[in-house]
Amino acid sequence: MKVSRRNFLKTSSIAAFGIPLFSSEIYGQKAKRTSFLGKIGVCTNIANAPILAAAGFSYLEEGVGGFLMPSKPDEAFAEKLALLKISPIPVEACNSFLPGDLKCVGPETHHEKILQYVEVAFRRAQQVGIKTIVFGSSGSRNIPEGFPREEARQQFVNLCRKMGPLAKKYDVVVSLEPLNSKECNFVNSVSEGGEIVKDVDHPNFRLLADIYHMLMENEGAESIIKYGDLLFHVHIAEKEGRAAPGVHGEDFTPYLAALKSVDYRGRLSIECRWENLENQASNSFLTLKQQIENLAIL
Repeated sequence: MKVSRRNFLKTSSIAAFGIPLFSSEIYGQKAKRTSFLGKIGVCTNIANAPILAAAGFSYLEEGVGGFLMPSKPDEAFAEKLALLKISPIPVEACNSFLPGDLKCVGPETHHEKILQYVEVAFRRAQQVGIKTIVFGSSGSRNIPEGFPREEARQQFVNLCRKMGPLAKKYDVVVSLEPLNSKECNFVNSVSEGGEIVKDVDHPNFRLLADIYHMLMENEGAESIIKYGDLLFHVHIAEKEGRAAPGVHGEDFTPYLAALKSVDYRGRLSIECRWENLENQASNSFLTLKQQIENLAIL
């Protein structure tokens, strides 16, 4: 559910929930080391920030194309800055990285255009304090039928090696997101993604574990343990219908326990299909918090 701009402005400009307002000027400060899964957010439009803040979430994850708008002039991005300044919670991550027509792999790649696009995205991300850009982008990285897989992998690694220094320049981290094989035919597991991250070998190009995609691919939590030192970001949703946590009672304990075992201290974003965000947000947050807290007594 989205709220109107008018209601967003009204809700965000009062202390109805006792939540301090954020200024973009403080977003760039270095984050302190958080507790285990101390930051839980939601992938959604910034217009929903008041709903998330009221439910207990600490940040939201927006889209690169819709929020950072690398293909638009700075004047257009200024409108997003205006919303951000009055948001009750910050935007700390962005997904939906590359449009499908900017191909990473295949017979006709667009690496130079991609690098121009991502530099604008990284610059704007730094401006507002976004810490990570999630690299899923199935349309961009899907391997065309008949194209050699190993050649595609090398094209992808070469591109990502060029992205790393750009990300460092703007103090952001690219988090490679493995996607299930129904959505993409390349990088379908944390294990596959981990090996690519190792080949790229740059501190600003790291790995994401999406527990929904892991469940879809029957990938066990042991992959998180094996590649835990590379993890920078985590997504989560229930396997059935990609529902919000708490809808069907999915037990995420094996994956959460694996994250704890590798001392993961990054963010956890819910990326799901909401039936009604306003009605479900609080229960979803509490469901995750309860499963996280239960780890202490196992």
